[in-house]
Amino acid sequence: MNSHRQQRTTKLAALAATGLLALTACGSGGDSGGSDDGPVSLRMTVWSGAPEHLKLLNGIADAYRKSHPEVKSIKFDVLPVENYTETLTTRMAGGKAPDLAWIFENSSLDFVSSGALKEVKDDPDVLPAAKRIWQQDGKLYAYPFSTSPFGVFVNLDMLKKSGRPSPAELIKQGKWNWDEVTKTGAAVHAKTGRTGMVIRDFDYKAWDNLATYWDGWGAEAWSADGKTCGFDKPEMIEAMTSLHKAIFDDEAMLAPGTAADFFAGEAAMTVTQMSRASLLTDKFKWDFVPLPEGPKGKYAVIGQAGIAVLAKSAHADAAAEFQAFMTNRENSAKLGAYFPQARTSQLNAATLAKSNAKLSEEQLSSVVIDGIKSGKVKPVHMGQAEIYSAVRSGLDALWKPDADVQKVLTGVCSSIKPQLEQ
Repeated sequence: MNSHRQQRTTKLAALAATGLLALTACGSGGDSGGSDDGPVSLRMTVWSGAPEHLKLLNGIADAYRKSHPEVKSIKFDVLPVENYTETLTTRMAGGKAPDLAWIFENSSLDFVSSGALKEVKDDPDVLPAAKRIWQQDGKLYAYPFSTSPFGVFVNLDMLKKSGRPSPAELIKQGKWNWDEVTKTGAAVHAKTGRTGMVIRDFDYKAWDNLATYWDGWGAEAWSADGKTCGFDKPEMIEAMTSLHKAIFDDEAMLAPGTAADFFAGEAAMTVTQMSRASLLTDKFKWDFVPLPEGPKGKYAVIGQAGIAVLAKSAHADAAAEFQAFMTNRENSAKLGAYFPQARTSQLNAATLAKSNAKLSEEQLSSVVIDGIKSGKVKPVHMGQAEIYSAVRSGLDALWKPDADVQKVLTGVCSSIKPQLEQ
């Protein structure tokens, strides 16, 4: 084993120890992982068990199997989103790795650099920026199957009851910003007792979802090279001070220890992605609009996931063939119904509207297309699990009414400085 391979094996052992990338072998990402002779059964882990999503995926799998009789079955294994990566890597460490997997953007650099993934076919139709975190040494190790900008779903009925203007009205006035969101959220809470704004999937744990807020102040978790902490910078302190006030003083946002599901009619607004449109019913009138402006003006934030083939799959070659079929132009158009595709040929409202019956061309254009073209991906860094845990622990003290915001954020930087400087 050469020195480069030894360094990588040491790195993988360290990642396994933290539960981030639990891998046990030092095989190359280019290995097939096993023979594909004879009948093949493929398994892919996914984070969503929504009936609409699984119906779409199973439909693609059924179409593939019609022309590939050697593939006996393709199963989509749903893992809970809250501990998806931990569960996946634990299975990998235990020798129960799937053949394919969805990989979240926040662990992309660790997966790609580790040798855990097999190189997959590139496609020039996919925007180069969308492939950046999935590449290494000019090779692609996961297809960016979902490049999904965050937007705001709004319960128009609840806003009307609260005497507040709709986001569409505020957009026309050039006033769709976080200050107005706070005013609206406070009015909703005061007049209806409901929650104003929910940053979905944050739940005072998944802190990287707060990038959908702090990016409006020009704040960042760390510098572009990943070596300098950004939590103690003036922009972040201002952003988190504003957030803290909106939660505890104005009571405009979801409070710690509480829950409110926008799609069940329990909140007036929620920051999330277009895939959640599948949860909408006819309970209330709604709209889907871009993120509010911050002090730095308009901005967009993207959540991304890739479809990867595990290098140690017993059927890696067959898995790679299915992955190529699943993400070709035709099937990408189908996936675009829930998971926006960063394909040049499909980045127009008319094309997206064909597979997105619930969203208008205006909504698709202003939130999805513009967001893909201009958006910034949520924070990503090597050593994701250790850094993620340290930031989460450091921010716990912030979610109290009397928190010293600057002191808390300075402490976050102190706790993650060693990892950032590695």
